[in-house]
Amino acid sequence: MQKITLLALLFISSIVNAQLVSSQNYNADHQLLALEIYEKTIAMRTAAGHNQVKVMAHYLADRFRDGGFDESDINLIPFISPNGEEIASLIVRYRGDNSSNRKPILFVAHMDVVDALRKDWVKDPFKLIEEDGYFFGRGTADDKSGTTLLTSAFIRLKEEGFLPNRDLIIAFTGDEETEMLTIEDMVENHRNLIDAEYAINADSGGGRLDTNYKPIAYQLQAAEKTYADFTISITNPGGHSSRPTRVNAIYDLAQALKEIESYEFPIESNDITVEYFKMRAAAEKNELGKAMMDFSINPNDSRAAEIISKDPNQIGIIKTTCVATMLDAGHAENALPQSASANINCRLFPGTTVNEINSRLRQIISNPNIKINVSGTPKSAPASPLKEEVMDALRKAVHAQYPDLPVIPYMTTGATDGRALRAGGIPTYGSIALFSRGEDNFAHGLNERVLVKSFFDALEHWQILIHELSQ
Repeated sequence: MQKITLLALLFISSIVNAQLVSSQNYNADHQLLALEIYEKTIAMRTAAGHNQVKVMAHYLADRFRDGGFDESDINLIPFISPNGEEIASLIVRYRGDNSSNRKPILFVAHMDVVDALRKDWVKDPFKLIEEDGYFFGRGTADDKSGTTLLTSAFIRLKEEGFLPNRDLIIAFTGDEETEMLTIEDMVENHRNLIDAEYAINADSGGGRLDTNYKPIAYQLQAAEKTYADFTISITNPGGHSSRPTRVNAIYDLAQALKEIESYEFPIESNDITVEYFKMRAAAEKNELGKAMMDFSINPNDSRAAEIISKDPNQIGIIKTTCVATMLDAGHAENALPQSASANINCRLFPGTTVNEINSRLRQIISNPNIKINVSGTPKSAPASPLKEEVMDALRKAVHAQYPDLPVIPYMTTGATDGRALRAGGIPTYGSIALFSRGEDNFAHGLNERVLVKSFFDALEHWQILIHELSQ
């Protein structure tokens, strides 16, 4: 056990006095350990360009060493990011007795964060602050809660002498918020260290609370859309703006953008989205809820799909989406544009390939002089099958604190490290264990926060979940 800082002691004292820890059975020593790890790592500015990801990886490796993990089971993997920064990944193996004769279970989180500027925040973003029942700080939710909760869970299980029926593996990545290259490096170059039957990703999913902090549902992410950027561009000879011609790169690009705006991608569904709408419908006591139920019964119901498409939170769940996000055109105020380009950000429905969308854009854009180029090397990933053992274990973990709360599988329209794992053949399920209100979702934004009670409840959630999956 590490020496507990004065700040951590003050934190836990205020929490206990405020009765924010919801069970007398919680392990106080490991609450303190988790709090110390949380505090220390949030103080590390692990955004791109600040050279702190490697520092955090070494710090966490030391915590595992102190917790009794063998040196041979702790792997620090150096990595050079495209901007030349030294970052790292951390892989830790918890040895089981192999009585199940099954492949390991992988647990994933990321150490990096989106940057935050002190001048923009009410509080210091790189200092863990507890106030009004919340923990504030960059990464409190995304995703230093994940790295903290998993680290403390493994250390606690080791201290308690828990022997899983197969190996358990932690993989902490270093650039999920930027290039996501460290997870691809693991899949492609260190597969022997992370190979698993399936993975649990502590960077998505989680519990939903209403405005009055009443639990509504717990969501398990079982699929995510593929992120892909396309650049559409055109070049012209240009000329003097006082002598305009019929040929104008900006006008040509604008026409192509209008064609993309007008195009409706086809409606799609899979087992996860159908189940999601079926279970979500009960919570939506309105026209949207009825449309969700109708869609779950018949995914070809065009009227239901039209209603769902009007909701920006739901449209991405039933189709591929492509939208213009950036423009670059012209070179002088008094010259005809010689070039114009735009970034088209697409989120591909699982099973749809990047090449298919590239071809679709070519069909949508009528001007053959418009060039289309894919940015980077995006990879498509399939949805994960709904494994009953994962669903059962998750229900037990959730119901231990919130009996009978619905557990809903869903597909996220964003992107996580789970995409590379799924593409590499490791089914992945997002379960962050935290509960939050919609109005408290400030990940990537100002004054990011997590409910103090939710953080400590999540410690127990992970203990139950890991036990259920591996005993």
